[in-house]
Amino acid sequence: MIPDVNTAVRLSAVTKTFGSTAAVTDLDLDVPTGSLCGFIGPNGAGKTTTIRMIMAIQFPDSGELEVLGCRRALDAKDRLGYLPEDRGLYRKMKVGAFLRFMGHLKSVPSGDLDRRVTHWLERVELAGVADKKCEELSKGMQQKVQFIAAVLNEPQLLILDEPFSGLDPVSTRLLRDLFLEQHARGATILFSTHQMAQAEQLCDRIVMIDRGRKVLDDSLAAIRGQAESRQVECEPLATEPDLGPVSALACVAAVASDGAGVRVTLRPEADLAAAVAAVAGALPSRRVELLRPTLEDVFVRIVTRERTSC
Repeated sequence: MIPDVNTAVRLSAVTKTFGSTAAVTDLDLDVPTGSLCGFIGPNGAGKTTTIRMIMAIQFPDSGELEVLGCRRALDAKDRLGYLPEDRGLYRKMKVGAFLRFMGHLKSVPSGDLDRRVTHWLERVELAGVADKKCEELSKGMQQKVQFIAAVLNEPQLLILDEPFSGLDPVSTRLLRDLFLEQHARGATILFSTHQMAQAEQLCDRIVMIDRGRKVLDDSLAAIRGQAESRQVECEPLATEPDLGPVSALACVAAVASDGAGVRVTLRPEADLAAAVAAVAGALPSRRVELLRPTLEDVFVRIVTRERTSC
């Protein structure tokens, strides 16, 4: 492959097996430089195996990889940041010593290393733990330390494998804001998660993988544009609305009420504009909204279709 400055990560026909199990099959992937790319799918889909091959922790059986223009991640290590799914701390080392060691491995200038370590420990609200051993920290605190190790060298490419695992909501929000800062700084981010709502909130590009095969690869805007909604949510004016008139509409497939609102599922062949107007006319409401499909809806639809056709 010819190096492409517009592509931070490129995989071509990459396959990886473990015995008789195919973890990744014939995978093509391009992560555009400067993008925030969500790499999503259920547990066991092949996401972590793919990331480990990108990081040269594991090697493909066939196919080619390119990372920041290099054939091996090791050749670009000073420009990379990696937060693994599994804890990668040296448990007996003190936090400050561990981070300085990781900084030296990533060629962070010695004269600036202590300042960066102190700065980042303060940013993640761990200012008082530099002299504690890594094993003395909670799982959430360890995850924060690993995040610091990943960004200490101000990487061009930041790879995050399930970064919010083990974090409480407050720490999740803090870490999310910090890696969005990294993206705003100019870093390309590849963000792996099985929590599709997180990817939908954060990413501008989405790659979906299922059973080791890519099933979707597009911008979030394009995915939303292609995923046509078939559900209408209503907030009826009446406390106990009569659902008979809306249920009788030819464009309606199903009607469900949860007490607070009514959700109407439209038939596949229904014209959306006409159907929404008909629902609004049949069920007087404060609000009538055509729901946008979530990434989870899109993924389930694609995977169901793929597995049915196999």
